[in-house]
Amino acid sequence: MNTRTLLVTALACITFAGLAQANDTSTSQAVPYHYGMPLHVSKVISLSEPSTLECKVVKADMKYIDDTGKAAEIIYRKLSDACTNQG
Repeated sequence: MNTRTLLVTALACITFAGLAQANDTSTSQAVPYHYGMPLHVSKVISLSEPSTLECKVVKADMKYIDDTGKAAEIIYRKLSDACTNQG
């Protein structure tokens, strides 16, 4: 991949992220998930978790659009992605 393609891709991602944030006029705070909590997810925007090479429980973050069209964010605990690579 050449530098120009990489630069154009990076700019497109930054622009898209800026537009997504511009559409969200509220300041959403991440809510901790508890078992049985209804989420009403219409569209997942992003999933993130801390990077680790160790198989352990981590706090992950999900940003999504709910059924009413509002942006929401939730924090939940899960096994790290490193656990799926162990055999």
